Amino acid sequence: MHYILSGKVIKGDGYGKKLGFPTVNLETSDTLPPAGVYTGNAIMNNKSYRAGILINPSGKVEVHLLGYSGDAYGNTVILETKEFLRNYKKFNTEEELIRQIEEDLKICSQV
Repeated sequence: MHYILSGKVIKGDGYGKKLGFPTVNLETSDTLPPAGVYTGNAIMNNKSYRAGILINPSGKVEVHLLGYSGDAYGNTVILETKEFLRNYKKFNTEEELIRQIEEDLKICSQV
């Protein structure tokens, strides 16, 4: 099922950036899809990006915009989920998490 979400980019905890996969964190009041990882598209400043989208169980929305670098704080992002990739999961090590993110983003770049 496809979802359309929009929200304002807010400050996150910087963990994605620390791992090498910076994300924009969205503040949204839209109905969220079930927790998990999705492929999708994002529009920010009239530019479209392929995106890896994480909805965590607490309702936090994090998005890695493929090909984007810069300061997105305060911008509005419109997201469309395309494909559910996997359930939300805690990893035992950062190395395992990094490997999984790399696999997820490879799929996101092709969808």
